[in-house]
Amino acid sequence: MAERGVASHKKGARQKGAWIILEDETGFMLEPTRRRTWSPQGLTPVHKAWDRRDRLSAIGALTVSPRRRRLNLYFQFQPRNVEGPDLVGFVEQLHHRLPGPMVLVWDRSGPHKSANTALLTKHADWLSIEPLPSYSPKLNPQEHCWDQTKYHDLPNLLANDLDALYQAASASLSKQRFDQNLLQSHFRYARLPL
Repeated sequence: MAERGVASHKKGARQKGAWIILEDETGFMLEPTRRRTWSPQGLTPVHKAWDRRDRLSAIGALTVSPRRRRLNLYFQFQPRNVEGPDLVGFVEQLHHRLPGPMVLVWDRSGPHKSANTALLTKHADWLSIEPLPSYSPKLNPQEHCWDQTKYHDLPNLLANDLDALYQAASASLSKQRFDQNLLQSHFRYARLPL
């Protein structure tokens, strides 16, 4: 991984005693994610849903503690698309909760590009940013947290409204938050050593 520029600064983060933050965003739609399911023979399951385009946007970050290498998951929801200022606020809230130096790892999406400048201008004393290689979502373990929620915990969910969707997605992510084995499996799937 170091050859591709992903883990090259891991040693530096450890020497500085820095938190490693792997951040990403996603959206949860009211339209259910359809997955295969079991049913009695001859009884095809039918989902009665209408064409609903409402969505929740989510910002999430997997964190690796500097000393014990303990993992945690932080997330926040909002009813509109994530933009640069939202990311700046999220990172600042994380720093308030996790004081000390941070190494932020994220992709090169549009909101990240605009947030990079604002974050480094205001917080260069405690923050460094490492971009992931282009077109490499499988390298970010946070992507696997989203997959766990969407395709394992909430497939075929018929939420009546955004509140119900928020409750279900929040419960799934909260459950992941305290499962060290599951969080470690996201790193193994991304082939990133801890």
